Amino acid sequence: MFENIRLSLQGILSHKIRSFLTMLGIIIGIAAIIAIVSIIEGTKETIKKNLIGAGNNTVQIRLMQGDYPIQFNYTPVPDTVRVISKEYKERIKNIPEVKRCSLYRMREYTENFFYRNKMLEGIALLGIDEDYLEAEGYEVSKGAGFSEKQYKDFSKVALIEESVARSVFDGEEPIGKILDIAGEPFTVIGVVAKRSGFEPVINTVDEYYTFNSANQGGKVFIPTEDWSICFQYDEPQHCIIQATDTDSMTTAGKKAADILNENIRSVSAPQQEENEEGAEEASMDLSLTKVEYKSESLLEQAKAMQDLSQSTNQMLIWIASISLLVGGIGVMNIMLVSVTERTREIGLKKALGARRRRILAQFLTEASVLTSIGGLIGVLSGIGLAHVVANIAEVPVAISTSAIVISVVFSMGVGIVFGLIPSIKAANLNPIDALRYE
Repeated sequence: MFENIRLSLQGILSHKIRSFLTMLGIIIGIAAIIAIVSIIEGTKETIKKNLIGAGNNTVQIRLMQGDYPIQFNYTPVPDTVRVISKEYKERIKNIPEVKRCSLYRMREYTENFFYRNKMLEGIALLGIDEDYLEAEGYEVSKGAGFSEKQYKDFSKVALIEESVARSVFDGEEPIGKILDIAGEPFTVIGVVAKRSGFEPVINTVDEYYTFNSANQGGKVFIPTEDWSICFQYDEPQHCIIQATDTDSMTTAGKKAADILNENIRSVSAPQQEENEEGAEEASMDLSLTKVEYKSESLLEQAKAMQDLSQSTNQMLIWIASISLLVGGIGVMNIMLVSVTERTREIGLKKALGARRRRILAQFLTEASVLTSIGGLIGVLSGIGLAHVVANIAEVPVAISTSAIVISVVFSMGVGIVFGLIPSIKAANLNPIDALRYE
């Protein structure tokens, strides 16, 4: 084997230009595939990062009525839904894919929300437990966070996002200021901000509204025990979980939602009959729509977009693979020329006792070495090409190790497949005819 490789390298180096031109098709094909796959992988990661957010692997699990979150501003608490107990929270925390769990209450639109007699619009109010800020990736940038005591003793304190500090207090020092929430005074004790400074890549107006619609106005946080001071004491919570990794988000979200749905009482038979009769009279009544906890499917959306992107780019890979076919034909052509040039050498070897399989192995090895060298050069060229294209087009790139390994193995396979016919021809030469060949 090593002797065949040495002879192959010797033959390639003795015809450098011819060998390079033969490898050129393989080099171009491998380089194109490596570049395309690397840019595809980089684009997939960007799609995932844009949709999922800052990379803290959080999943929102909200109480839904049909396809819409329940807004307790306008919808009464359903009789079937109970407050989530600590037992359910512990069960969720014990899910293998869950790293952290938090229960919270939320009003996206709070009408009776004032600062100095000025109504605050577009600001969400959340009643949070001690795990929420960590799960969502918040840190205190000014002032102080809630103490363990303040989570339990109805202290009427609040935390605000930096966007609220800018828009509401307009340069004033927010710490110590009083917010009027449902007629109750809450003292601002701290300002919080997301730990990560991630900004999504936005290329169109539609993407701007997609990524920014949920971030308008900002958020104000109060301890969850203080919620009863302002709103209904038995108002059900929503849930947020932090998955152990990005790929576990969907599984963790579904398992947590299943546990929370166990906390929803089933409708009794008389009530179900009453609802069915009411459905005939008012089929559009939302109160009859099923209420359940559902996890957001951002990861599934990301995968759907990635699949769409990948299916489109796979066509480019197939087109790039055509050059490999052309390169393979070039290898077969040059190997046939090599067999013709070395006919007398083959005849001499067979006359001295060389068997068919040795001649076959020699030429197959030469074809494989030729295409493998082309594959390695193609890999290096592909990595360089991927970075060049990424810099010019301002797109991300992620070099795929599997694509590199597959490309090199595939290039060797091309050498074996397309070198087979010339090798068989060489092995089948009659030694007497070969020695007489001019």
